[in-house]
Amino acid sequence: MSQLIVIGFDAEADAFALRQELGAAQKEYLLRLEDAVVVTRPTEGEYQLHQALNLTGAGALTGTFWGGLIGLLFLNPLAGAAIGAASGALAGNATDYGINDDFIRQIGKTVPVGSGAVFILARDFNLDKLMPRLEKYEGRARVIQTSLSNADEARLRDALAGTGGRMLQVGEALISDATAAHPPGVPERS
Repeated sequence: MSQLIVIGFDAEADAFALRQELGAAQKEYLLRLEDAVVVTRPTEGEYQLHQALNLTGAGALTGTFWGGLIGLLFLNPLAGAAIGAASGALAGNATDYGINDDFIRQIGKTVPVGSGAVFILARDFNLDKLMPRLEKYEGRARVIQTSLSNADEARLRDALAGTGGRMLQVGEALISDATAAHPPGVPERS
């Protein structure tokens, strides 16, 4: 099942860096990305969507090939390629693959000016192996929305907020203090 994760960043560059890093993680079979979109907010009234896959360009390329091939059959490959490219570009532009663009725009309007957010739609991901990659953004990122389980979302929020490690250190300190006060195997004094 696909999971949606939206992470907001203080800096646009971090959002692009995470998207690139997730692409590398996909090559290591840590997740299967279905879509990854970065939203930036250059000015107050403007926001931009940066799709991972340019469907308009891909449609034009595919249309050029098929139009040229069909045009070759009718002895006019240049006209066929031009018509194919135009129709492929229109089809690619009209196609909404992955995360719904209206949903991205709705949340994108809430991103502060000068910052960014990354929308991730993935399946078959290993959160344990991805967590160290996400912890690099500790203190500079926050979870906006997810479809993860409550426990996994809390882990992700803690990792990005930087509380996960500190909570563990505090817990370890409490355990070590208790162990020092009463070591295992030594009877308690009355």
